[in-house]
Amino acid sequence: MEMLENKIKQLIIDALNLEDLTVADIDPDEPLFGDDGGLNLDSIDALELGLAIKQEFGVVINGDDPQAREYFRSVSSLCLLVEQQAETVE
Repeated sequence: MEMLENKIKQLIIDALNLEDLTVADIDPDEPLFGDDGGLNLDSIDALELGLAIKQEFGVVINGDDPQAREYFRSVSSLCLLVEQQAETVE
């Protein structure tokens, strides 16, 4: 799981051009969105991150899915989604 977490952290850094951050700077359980101490990403960042996840892992996050907000809650929740999708593909 740590390897996947680091891969998703690096994907966030690369896709959103967060060059001032390193993988070690991102807590896997901190919120990605909002003003409560997380990365403070916005809706445009969510779209870009969703595209990057689709390209990297083949996982499609439908914006109409009521759980989409929960998927983007943290790096940990994105890892769970990627793992679950990988299991359904196998």
